[in-house]
Amino acid sequence: MKPLSLLLALALGLVTAVSAGLTVIECWLVKDADGGRLAKKPAALLLRQGPGGVPPRPDLDPECYLKVHDPAGTLQAAFRRYPRSAPMPHCEMSHYVPLPASVNWAKGLTPEQSCPRALDGTWFMVSMSSPVLSLSSLLRLQTEPQLVPGLITMATAVLTVVTHTPTTRIQLGQDALLDLSFAYMPSTPEATTLLAPGPPPFGLEWRHQHLGEGRLLLAATPGLLGQMPAARYGAVAFAAWNDDEPWGPWTGNGTLRLPAVKPSQEGAYQATIYLPYLQGQVTLELAVQKSPKVSLMPSPLVWAAPGEAPPELVCLVSHFYPSEGLEVEWELRGGPEGSFQKAKGQRWLSALHHHSDESVSLSGHLQPSPVTTAQHGARYACRVYHPSLPALGRSAEVTLEVAGLSGPSLEDGVGLFLSAFLLLGLFKALGWAAAYLSTSEESKKVTALHLSLLSHFIAFPQLLTQWREAAGMLAEPRLGIHTDLG
Repeated sequence: MKPLSLLLALALGLVTAVSAGLTVIECWLVKDADGGRLAKKPAALLLRQGPGGVPPRPDLDPECYLKVHDPAGTLQAAFRRYPRSAPMPHCEMSHYVPLPASVNWAKGLTPEQSCPRALDGTWFMVSMSSPVLSLSSLLRLQTEPQLVPGLITMATAVLTVVTHTPTTRIQLGQDALLDLSFAYMPSTPEATTLLAPGPPPFGLEWRHQHLGEGRLLLAATPGLLGQMPAARYGAVAFAAWNDDEPWGPWTGNGTLRLPAVKPSQEGAYQATIYLPYLQGQVTLELAVQKSPKVSLMPSPLVWAAPGEAPPELVCLVSHFYPSEGLEVEWELRGGPEGSFQKAKGQRWLSALHHHSDESVSLSGHLQPSPVTTAQHGARYACRVYHPSLPALGRSAEVTLEVAGLSGPSLEDGVGLFLSAFLLLGLFKALGWAAAYLSTSEESKKVTALHLSLLSHFIAFPQLLTQWREAAGMLAEPRLGIHTDLG
């Protein structure tokens, strides 16, 4: 019973640890150094404290070991669902100074250019990135006595901006959704009294950077009046607070929708949330792709005599994007050397052909080597690899038929049956024509009509000519007697 209880306790502990997610985030504190260089110091963020108290970190400066109070729960929620298989996020923190928004369209958020004294204190900007999230958080160090003096520093998460789709891959022509959420809690009770009840006005900005060129994509200030810059690409943002608690914390949504994306829209997207004197920003990557269509010509059979080379094979790879990363390989499946081998012969690729939707096409060519009788029934295949395809790629194939080795097929049997049927009909028609020629003049006219019809449907013109001559010789005497009697 005791071993069973021990195993059950271990299992419950493992489940609890997994569900709890990450509790400590290793980070770097980045500071300016002499000569315009940057200096880094190790740091860490404690998101949750276990029952045993604050884990000691003698390797860290207490000012770089922060226990984070997260009133909105956004940080904890982001890392509670963090996959165990994902790499640890890259984290950097630097000193931050509250300032008014620098963009003209967001000036209404800060009517006073001087920062309120309620925002005084020490601030850090924390930036984290990984394949599963991108996050930015403004932390304000607490001025009240520390929980554990000399071991750790207390800090409060004031503004947190996060996306769970840091890299989005979308098919060309489809709509793209770039996820963005944020949370805000005033740093002190004094800062809360400066605001009216309910969530404060905020500004949302999306910028697009591609091939070294950056441009404003969309800007919005829900709750404020003023003229906004026109949106590009038909972009639409869901810019709103999710709740209306009088004193916070508040969570909001700034997800961006791009309709029918094109390759020119891929690149980096920077999303910035503006609050009075505070800003948080994350960066997302949008990659556009389109899977290629693959076909092989000639198809479905290719013929060759023993010792001769089959005709040139053309693998059509059409309407794909991006053009980089495409590979075309040729295979010979079956045959005397096993079930699979690389096809031998000369191979090359054509130039790219560009389409109106910005996708591209090309063709791969193979001039196979001469074949042997042992390769009868083998299959030539072109296999295409592309970033938009699964690891095994996509392929098309044709079957090799070596002349003189293939027996009659079902199609051949059907063709022979139809030929015999047509010949039988021909012979019966000729028999009827001979019988009619021995009748009266009226029969001759009918016979001539039959022969005329037969000449349109039977591909034996010389035989028909002979029958017409014979019919004329038989009919001439009778015509003469008929004239005399008249």
